[in-house]
Amino acid sequence: MLNEQQVRDLLGELQDPFLHKLLAETKGVTNVSIKAEKEHVSVRIAIAKTNTPEQMQLQMKIVEVLKENGAASVGIRFEELPQEVLQEFRGQATEAEAQDILSPLSNVQFISIASGKGGVGKSTVSVNMAVALSRLGKKVGLIDADIYGFSVPDMMGITEMPVVKDDRIYPVERLGVKVISMGFFVENNAPIVWRGPMLGKVLDQFFRDVDWGDLDYLLLDLPPGTGDVALDIHQMLPASKEIVVTTPHPTAAFVAARAGAMALQTNHDILGVIENMAWYENKAGEKEFVFGQGGGPKLADELRTKLLGQIPLGQPDWTEEDFAPSIYAAEHPIGKIYLQIAQGIVDSLAK
Repeated sequence: MLNEQQVRDLLGELQDPFLHKLLAETKGVTNVSIKAEKEHVSVRIAIAKTNTPEQMQLQMKIVEVLKENGAASVGIRFEELPQEVLQEFRGQATEAEAQDILSPLSNVQFISIASGKGGVGKSTVSVNMAVALSRLGKKVGLIDADIYGFSVPDMMGITEMPVVKDDRIYPVERLGVKVISMGFFVENNAPIVWRGPMLGKVLDQFFRDVDWGDLDYLLLDLPPGTGDVALDIHQMLPASKEIVVTTPHPTAAFVAARAGAMALQTNHDILGVIENMAWYENKAGEKEFVFGQGGGPKLADELRTKLLGQIPLGQPDWTEEDFAPSIYAAEHPIGKIYLQIAQGIVDSLAK
């Protein structure tokens, strides 16, 4: 019959399914109890995330290993690793994974576009910034990383689908921007009800399996807030510049500060703040501050960064032949503002 040390040695060779570290390294075998007379082994296992399909696979492996080595029956209880241990090993795991996943993109400048809450126009800013950079002659890719609230394909008027060939995904190119989105892989605008680990694998694919070709910039339209998907992306990228989008309203700016704080905590640099819906210009040419004033400059001061620009309320011009309902033309007054912001970013990153 197995003794406690043998159980620890056997299970220590198994991996935490999320950290990709041996349980011996994470000290994930937290308790072993043996009833020799019944040939029964009870164990308590600590892993990064519980109640997941990955936990079930590990559970089956534990039972298999222990029964192969003499146990007649096995009892297992799972718990989550302490937060400080989880942060240490998650940082190591994601750094190693990022080097592998992002190696084809080693010369690309990542720009993440974030917001503290939904409804501030973050995705509108993302698509117009991508197009503006392309208009400046840059090679640009755009990842619609807002997995639950994907909108980029519709905003850019994309009707094609990515091509899959030889296990590689080729992004759709529109208005000079290469685009990949969860929206390409969901039928009839169906809601996404997946759990966190499954979403993480989708993001891996967007980096690992998409053939981006030669890029200067890869923009990421992040989910609003500071949830799991946004955190995973921050940890996945070894280095990224970040733009934080807010409206002039003080509450929106207050919430947006959290997104900026996450970037700083994960060692990413903040390029600056864009204030969207800054004002509405009426027919007399007067500015009406529909959502208040001061949110953008206040947020920039709080994050100790600069205000990249202020985008007024407006409506793009489009035709049925060249349908892109959220993209401003290069000569549109708001399109010119995006070009000015994009040029400022290019100049800033070139220093």
